[in-house]
Amino acid sequence: MSARIDIGGVPIDNVTLAEFLTRCEELIAKREPTYIITPNVDHIVQLQKNSEFRRTYDESVLNVADGVPLLWAAKFLGTPLKEKISGSDLLPILCRVASQKGFRLFFMGGRPGAAELSAINLCEKYHGLQVVGTYCPPFGFEKDDVENEKIINLIQEAKPDILFVGLGAPKQENWIYRFRHRYNVPISIGIGASFEFAAGMVKRAPRWMQKIGLEWFWRVLMEPGRLWRRYLVDDMQFFPIVFKQKLAQKKHS
Repeated sequence: MSARIDIGGVPIDNVTLAEFLTRCEELIAKREPTYIITPNVDHIVQLQKNSEFRRTYDESVLNVADGVPLLWAAKFLGTPLKEKISGSDLLPILCRVASQKGFRLFFMGGRPGAAELSAINLCEKYHGLQVVGTYCPPFGFEKDDVENEKIINLIQEAKPDILFVGLGAPKQENWIYRFRHRYNVPISIGIGASFEFAAGMVKRAPRWMQKIGLEWFWRVLMEPGRLWRRYLVDDMQFFPIVFKQKLAQKKHS
């Protein structure tokens, strides 16, 4: 088991990417249904009040830091993280590993056509990659028992080793938590907009912006109408959450 640090009351595994990939191979070999979460600033903020979302963290097998701001916060709190491991990086990285190891993948979610197109692009890039199924559920599907049964059956029949779910947080984590024992896949991971990036539908931030923690700013520029409130209003609560934790540390030291 890896050491876990705390940011805003959220447990985060302090692992390198190499350690993470080793753990994934171990989980696939065990064949038991587990899931991985990639906490980011938005997660930390939502988890302060969303008890249903917080419940998903209670049973996750790994929580890996998605975003440079979490690395800043961890260092500020005196518990530095080894590495950023974001969901958008994990999709291509795990596809590369899967193509080498023979792991089977299923892509669920994203906007219409994103999962299929990302599968085509990734299979062209990583020869031998097995994407054994893709599915884009209709809006509001999570409340439709018939639709959920259809999705569970599709995943069961495809028998993937890893299920990628691109629905955005907390919907993707809540859906995985609710149904993971039904569809019975060794690893499930919520990856947000990663199918859109891999499909070329949404341009991801340049690497230099990712490295200095400005990927959020790029996302706002790309989709201002959809994302301005999340990044410029809601997620600003992250900073007082971290400062409050720092003050509590000093009080008890």
